[in-house]
Amino acid sequence: MFRDTVTTEDALRALVGTPSDLALKKQISALDAHCQDFIAHAPFVLVATANAAGQCDVSPKGDAPGFVRVLDERHLAIPDRPGNKRLDGMRNILTNPHVGLIFLIPGRRETLRVNGRACVTRDEALLASMDAQGKRPLLAIGVEVEEVFLHCAKAFIRSCLWQPDRWPSVERLATAAQMFWDAAKPACSVEDLARHIDEGYAKRLY
Repeated sequence: MFRDTVTTEDALRALVGTPSDLALKKQISALDAHCQDFIAHAPFVLVATANAAGQCDVSPKGDAPGFVRVLDERHLAIPDRPGNKRLDGMRNILTNPHVGLIFLIPGRRETLRVNGRACVTRDEALLASMDAQGKRPLLAIGVEVEEVFLHCAKAFIRSCLWQPDRWPSVERLATAAQMFWDAAKPACSVEDLARHIDEGYAKRLY
């Protein structure tokens, strides 16, 4: 399917070049005050994992700003709010602890990237500190930070992600219910599935 693929780093470098001194030196090994403040303002994080075979998953996590708890300069924790119970990311962590995070703040074009080693924790004291809407998470993802750096804004500028007037129309895009129904072929109708999804969004966020 794909032709003329690049298979070595030397070939990549010959095409793209080398990173600047700033791009290399911006990477640090712990969460400094700037990074901690960024995470405290972020209501959304993408969690990338891979299993022992290298098969990857990226899962979005979101809640009120500060929902990801910075415990100290080398550790943070992400509460597990109710979802579909597939547990793709956490199952990966059980066999491969390496994890990559991207924190986003609406309107802020730069993102914060954190890489490290993760675990699944049921530490009661930690979970109690993550209560939201009167509900306590059953589990959290603990991350030991290994490297962290701010990622430049070029992707957000090119995509116009924070510019509503440049957003593409979604009027002709299939609804989530239709996409789920076409993939899973459940016994219910598309309309019933849509109502079930909406009910979950309204009543089962926490």
